[in-house]
Amino acid sequence: MNGENMNRAIETLRRIISAAHREERGDVPGWVMITLMSAVLVAGLLILAQDAFRELFEQAISQVTQS
Repeated sequence: MNGENMNRAIETLRRIISAAHREERGDVPGWVMITLMSAVLVAGLLILAQDAFRELFEQAISQVTQS
């Protein structure tokens, strides 16, 4: 896990939420919150599994190029 990428993702999320909170005049619609939470979850998983995805991709490419 790359701590710098995680910190950058958290800081970006904090800015987005802060900006949305300033512009908001009521409750955030449910679909907006679900979309935001899903995006954060996907980004977090990508950050955590980045090395595994890279290795998987390299193995797939090496198998194709060896044929």
